[in-house]
Formats: sequence, C-alpha cells, structure tokens
Amino acid sequence: MDIQIKRIYEPAARTDGKRVLVDRLWPRGMSRERAHFDEWLKDIAPSPQLRAWFGHISSKFDEFSRKYRAELDTDPEKRAAVSHLLELIKAGKVTLLYGAKNTTANQALVLQTYLKEKGKKH
Repeated sequence: MDIQIKRIYEPAARTDGKRVLVDRLWPRGMSRERAHFDEWLKDIAPSPQLRAWFGHISSKFDEFSRKYRAELDTDPEKRAAVSHLLELIKAGKVTLLYGAKNTTANQALVLQTYLKEKGKKH
C-alpha cells in the first residue's frame, strides 16, 4: 500500500499520485489553485469536538490517536470515507494532505497507519 502524507503547503510532485485533503477545515492561507488536490474528504477528519480537545498538543497525541481511531471505526460517514480511500489506494499511490504545523502529531499520521492496517485486512 503506497500511502504518504504531506503538508498541503509543500509543493505538489508528480510522485504524489492522487492527492486527498483530509482536513475538515480549509487550510489557512492556501488558495484552491495552489493546493493541487484531487479530492477533499472532510468526513474523514476528526470530529470538531475531538479536534478542539486535541489542539495539536503533542502530549495528548496517544489519547487523540485512540479516540480518532474509534471514530473511524464507528462513525458511518467516516467508515464510508475510509472505504473510498481504500479503493483509491488499491488503484495507486495516494498522498494524504493536511494543514497542521505539527508534522509528528497530527490526524494524517493516525489515518495513514489506520489505512495501512485496514488495507492488509481488506
């Protein structure tokens, strides 16, 4: 499974494959023209309540990961978005785009691992 993650502010590359924005909110200061994305899956993002609780505080990342994974498992809209992403991944490389400044504790990292695990079972 070829899934990479990348900040949306980084330049697009030919090697990115299908570029999918996985944030609920549009990234600040980024125009749609500069974003170079193929799809925007708002429904796969953490719930507004979970996102607000996390606040990109690294010390909360493990608990955030657990709660976000639970949302991915149980929320019908997120489950549909996961299925859609798994189909895209079967067809080729996918780059998950996110806007967070924190590159070591964000939802795209959790989602990447989650999709790889699901893809092995799928």
